[in-house]
This record gives sequence, structure tokens and C-alpha cells, in this order.
Amino acid sequence: MININRIEENNYLLIAVEGDADASSAINLDKAIRDAFDEHHQNILIDCTNLNYISSAGLGVFMSYIEEISTNSVNFILFGLSEKVLKVFSILGLDQLLTIKENKEEAQKALNGI
Repeated sequence: MININRIEENNYLLIAVEGDADASSAINLDKAIRDAFDEHHQNILIDCTNLNYISSAGLGVFMSYIEEISTNSVNFILFGLSEKVLKVFSILGLDQLLTIKENKEEAQKALNGI
């Protein structure tokens, strides 16, 4: 089960992900990200602080946006990944293709070019 909350803050959209991103819930994660792109948000922060687990389906959601992030010059930053979730991103090399920061403060700094 996954719970996704969208919060517009200052100059970015925050998508907070809670629970497990697996085959049954990845569609919800995809919809939240797709909506952000369709609404033309240029600054998107993904709060993974409460993301407990991510399956290949969940990873596939993030992978499917890599080209679109680059093509549209979207600032797309994930933060708060647990050690085990970050390890999965690292094994697949997604940490080299997506911007991942330790916490919200670091993500905001990266967004603001500090």
C-alpha cells in the first residue's frame, strides 16, 4: 500500500511518498508524477522519507521519466531514501541518472543552486 500527498510549496511541488512502491501501487506513484509533468511543474521534489520498500515496478516508474526530466529541463530531486532503498537505486545506477539528496534541506539547496 502506498500513500501519496502533493503539496505546492514556494517554487516547487513536493510529492511525499509513504509505504511500499510495489506492483500494485506503482500506478499511483506514476499518476502523481505524470500529473506533475502534465501541469508543467519545473521543480519537483520527491519525499521518500517514509518510503519503506520499492520493487522493480516502483523503480520502473522513476526510470520511465529520466528522458523526460532531461528533455524538459525539469528539476526532479528525490530525498530521504532509506539505506536499503538507496542501495537498490545505486545497484541499478539510478543514483547516477537521478538527483538524490539526503534530506529536504539538501534538496531545496540543490533546487536553488546553493
